[in-house]
Amino acid sequence: MLKTTLISAAVLMACGNAFADTLVLNADAALDVKTGKLIRPATVVVEDSTIVSVARSNRKTYPEDATVIDLKGHTLLPGLFDMHVHLTGDSQVHGYKRLRRTAPRSAITGVRNAKRTLAAGFTSVRNLGAPGYADLALRDAIYDGDVPGPRIFASGPALGITGGHCDNNLFTHEHKVVAAGVADGPWAVRQKVRENIKYGVDVIKFCATGGVLSKGTKVGAQQYSFEEMQALVAEVHLRGLTVAAHAHGTDGIKSAIRAGVDSVEHVSFLDDEAIVLAKKHGTYFSMDIYNTEYILSEGEKAGILPESLDKERKVGGTQRASFTKAVKAGVNMVFGSDGGVYPHGQNGKQFSRMVKFGMNELQALQAATINSASLLKMQDKLGSLEAGKLADIIAVPGNPLEDIQVMETVTLVIKDGKVEVDQRQ
Repeated sequence: MLKTTLISAAVLMACGNAFADTLVLNADAALDVKTGKLIRPATVVVEDSTIVSVARSNRKTYPEDATVIDLKGHTLLPGLFDMHVHLTGDSQVHGYKRLRRTAPRSAITGVRNAKRTLAAGFTSVRNLGAPGYADLALRDAIYDGDVPGPRIFASGPALGITGGHCDNNLFTHEHKVVAAGVADGPWAVRQKVRENIKYGVDVIKFCATGGVLSKGTKVGAQQYSFEEMQALVAEVHLRGLTVAAHAHGTDGIKSAIRAGVDSVEHVSFLDDEAIVLAKKHGTYFSMDIYNTEYILSEGEKAGILPESLDKERKVGGTQRASFTKAVKAGVNMVFGSDGGVYPHGQNGKQFSRMVKFGMNELQALQAATINSASLLKMQDKLGSLEAGKLADIIAVPGNPLEDIQVMETVTLVIKDGKVEVDQRQ
């Protein structure tokens, strides 16, 4: 009986290999993001959804009936991660304009934005905050093949205190409007974490400090107490998920790190003690240093409140200086753009700012690939071009180690072994 079973299994495996779809990519180079070395020229072979080899070009390494894509003048990289987006958000709809957006309308907006984000080379994103669990609906629609888009790690409603950055503060008291993620007190935040997990989130986001785009909050002021943060993080980790803390202010950043968060978002007002704590705890920083340009140039037309524009004028330059300090100190860094504050699909513009304000080209690329995969505990499946990993692959014209701005012009996007975008002329 055992022998028959083994023979049957072998036959099935042989048949599976025989009918596997093989895709071959021939390019000028492929980047090993772990070492920074370029394989030149490069051939990447994909079977179904998996990379089977990455090597110097050798036409004997793949079958004659394979689908071959020649990418002369291009470099191959792993599919990119953006670890802080709002796919259901619209860069033209801020402030009081947002009151006209329902959760269903936001989900439909997300369909458009997901396609644009994927076309920009971002095959995985962490969506940090969405109304009515619209990001989960979008995630599932993409997974089911109903609409194109990146692989989404969704948070659902972000948690926050009453009247804080993650509450809805645009109404008067007569309306008694409270955002879905509001919870006050250690046991209340545990309950809210459990509720989000009940409905299927992949990650928890909470607001540790005030924010730029919220009405009536001080951007640097801590919101949740340390005890509340401890309870929140403990509950998240108990359930095997990761937790991201929105934190601009110094005290909130340090409290969040001490409480054990996996990543801190924005990180605008950074001091030396916060850097020491981040390195000690292995905390990742996700710093959106591009979108300040959009907020200050286009924000008023999009409905961003005057008080928010004033806050951004005070925060933007300081955040970029903090980014430089964090990079020099060797803090773990991931790529997070806050897409949705500015137009989706322009995510790649942040690479040049990351280089301008302290990173070398390889560090910026690592932030958007292997570092992000590691934060999500997906480094065995995603984040680098290696045999056995999922075939998330992009091609850019030129060499990003010499000119990081080529990351703004992605030519080919493959996700799970399927060509999703082909913009070759």
